[in-house]
Amino acid sequence: MSPSSWNREVTPPSSSTAAPELDVISLGRRVRHLRKQAGYTLDDLSAAVGTAPSQLSLIENGKREPKLSLLQGLASALNVGIDQLLGAEPPSRRAALEIELERYQRGPLYESLNLPKIRISSRLPLNVLEAQVGLLHELERKLNEQVATPEEARRANGELRAMMRERGNYFPEYEAEAQKVLSTVGYTSGPLSQHVIADIAGHLGFSLHHVSDLPHSTRSVTDLKNHRIYLTQGGRSDHDPRSVLLQALGHYVLGHQTPASYADFLMQRVATNYFAAALLLPEKATVEFLQRAKQAKEIAVEDIRDAFAVSYETAAHRFTNLATQHLDIRTHFQKTHKSGIIYKAYENDGVTFPQDHTGAIEGQPSCKQWTSRVVFDVPDKFSAYSQYTDTPSGTYWCTARTERSANGEFSLSVGVPYAHVKWFRGRDTTERSKSLCPDESCCKRPPMELASEWAGNAWPSARAHSHLLAAMPPGAFPGVDETEVYTFLQAHSGN
Repeated sequence: MSPSSWNREVTPPSSSTAAPELDVISLGRRVRHLRKQAGYTLDDLSAAVGTAPSQLSLIENGKREPKLSLLQGLASALNVGIDQLLGAEPPSRRAALEIELERYQRGPLYESLNLPKIRISSRLPLNVLEAQVGLLHELERKLNEQVATPEEARRANGELRAMMRERGNYFPEYEAEAQKVLSTVGYTSGPLSQHVIADIAGHLGFSLHHVSDLPHSTRSVTDLKNHRIYLTQGGRSDHDPRSVLLQALGHYVLGHQTPASYADFLMQRVATNYFAAALLLPEKATVEFLQRAKQAKEIAVEDIRDAFAVSYETAAHRFTNLATQHLDIRTHFQKTHKSGIIYKAYENDGVTFPQDHTGAIEGQPSCKQWTSRVVFDVPDKFSAYSQYTDTPSGTYWCTARTERSANGEFSLSVGVPYAHVKWFRGRDTTERSKSLCPDESCCKRPPMELASEWAGNAWPSARAHSHLLAAMPPGAFPGVDETEVYTFLQAHSGN
């Protein structure tokens, strides 16, 4: 799916067609690239289009939006079409880096650093550009990781997981809403295309707007007053843009109100994620696919992923939604960081996940013997890795893959008790491990020979997890700067 195809505008029933949002930073870099490619100086191009060089310089630096007549003149002088001039993809890697750095320098993260802005020009070495953008990416990632989780939030999360376990992670009310939406746009079968998703947005009365200045603390912003949904133009997100849009629509379809508590906020997140997945992998089609795979004893998460054109993580989540209700298979899921920390988890098959006194699993270290940890050291990253693990609560079979994101490398694993493994591809694996967790002798306590050699002779300098002492981000939507969001909406409301 090309980013440019997401610029389709959908007109709400009671409003006129809105003009596409113009990314002046990308446009400026493209004009500069095409000008140099044509061998023109600023003076040459200004003479050709009848505009002062200083005005063209402002356009190339993304500080001024050109009028339509000037755009047409530039396209003609540079011998390209308007569509090429306004294209969403940067013309080169250097241009992409320049755009990214410029956006950072205009954003709140850079402003908070109180650093002088770097003048972006052709004289700025490529390695300096790469280093600056890389540093800002890493800083943004580390700040995103420092989200506090106080006891109240952890308790709410534990209660939510218990409810999901009791229901087998199946929510018929969300399935029904998703099916109603699909029926209204005439969906029949196959992967959910961007065209169909645009039709869904239009049917619900929303127009789609891709912008370059989406608030950094958001993945999307919905303007309920003007029935607009704002999405980022950038391609750097780790999230499927289809899912981001469908989740935004989910809040509207499911009638969500401003969260009254953190528990309410978490439940809404679960609901919209489920709703989006139920659209991307419709219940009837996905269940029929899984039942055929079960009959053939060939269930595989990667097959679900490929059949419905979704991410491995989305396919794994959707399997947990439907496995118990429709296949009579109990299961578990883990998303684990390479450091060993569990980021997401679900289970209704009796597997013993580590948890704190509130019942929260996320944030706990996963056993080093489990498939979710062992997979990081497997050299074959193309094929799924499968393993049997003997645990105090029984023997489990798991299949796992690793994926990289802006936050590092993660493993995604799905598992079942030994009694259910006969339905899965990969059941013939010879890989086997033994876990004694939560017994500390399993992997939390050093082996006796190492302890006798080094106990008292080592003093590591630990990474200080200062975010554990921080307060929960305030507001109805934790972590979101509401002033920034309102300012953004006010700036775009007249467009």
